[in-house]
Amino acid sequence: MNLAIIGATGNVGRKTIEILEKSKIQISNLFLVASSKSEGKKIKFKGKEIEIQSLEKYDFSNAKITFFAAGSKIAEEWALKASKKTIVIDNSKFFRMDANVPLIVPEVNLEQLANYKKKNIIANANCSTIQMVVALKPLHDHFNIKRVIVSTYQSVSGAGRAPMDELLNQSKDYLDGKKIYSKNFTKQIAFNLIPHIDEFVDQGYTKEELKMINETKKILDPQIQVSATCVRVPVMVSHSESINVEFEKPFDIKKVKEILIKSKGCKVIDERKDGGYITPLEAENSYLTFISRIRKDSSNNKAINMWVVCDNLLKGAALNTVQIAEKLIEKYYGK
Repeated sequence: MNLAIIGATGNVGRKTIEILEKSKIQISNLFLVASSKSEGKKIKFKGKEIEIQSLEKYDFSNAKITFFAAGSKIAEEWALKASKKTIVIDNSKFFRMDANVPLIVPEVNLEQLANYKKKNIIANANCSTIQMVVALKPLHDHFNIKRVIVSTYQSVSGAGRAPMDELLNQSKDYLDGKKIYSKNFTKQIAFNLIPHIDEFVDQGYTKEELKMINETKKILDPQIQVSATCVRVPVMVSHSESINVEFEKPFDIKKVKEILIKSKGCKVIDERKDGGYITPLEAENSYLTFISRIRKDSSNNKAINMWVVCDNLLKGAALNTVQIAEKLIEKYYGK
């Protein structure tokens, strides 16, 4: 199987390479593609050095499956052209709400994967949506979710390498008593919180919040009502979410925990004592979606609260795309 990565030098591209190193996919050739600025540079993969090719010169027929990890503008310009010659798994937001493109989280809606044949494109969901639906899916299967209210605490890595550097630089300047300058965020991010991710749209929501609302409906169930507030926090990696879930059916909190403990991709750490929960730092570099603070909503006997944490660069991006590729090969291209 020949694979390719568009945007191989970025955060998500490099994570995709790391995950492919450990993947069960038998890779004959891996083609690494980026902008002309990176052409000729080399990246190691399984003991060999692979030379980066320029996107403008690259032949998409080289690979059976191509990961797009370079953002919406690149997806808009190149993905449809590429899909004539290769199966595209796109990590950007560009195709997510296209009715003819499946939006896949393997633990949640794998049955929709067959729809990739309509355009030869599969969309990867938003990082904050992925970890939420992984936790919600098993509960929806048992108790039928009516409504979800989520507040996110999203790390700066979700915005890219430059914002990560800005957090480090601002933190140093703050501790040194220097003037703080914000370049990649609307306000100071060091030692602060910013209740604003992406552009503002109708009714005061942001595009990031609408992504969570619309993608959850497409992936899980269009009948679920979702309200989201997305906040950028001074954390390097891993997104956290405080989620309130209202069910249609009666539930037992012990049963809820039992279901989540057994659910694929989930890890329950909920000891109800000091330190008996997961934090973003502990979730970093793990493939799992961690769930803590599971409890009944004291104001609504049909609802629960829980705390969900996940490495946004892994499961929230690169890992999910590789898992999609693994399932695609297993179902349609295996021996």
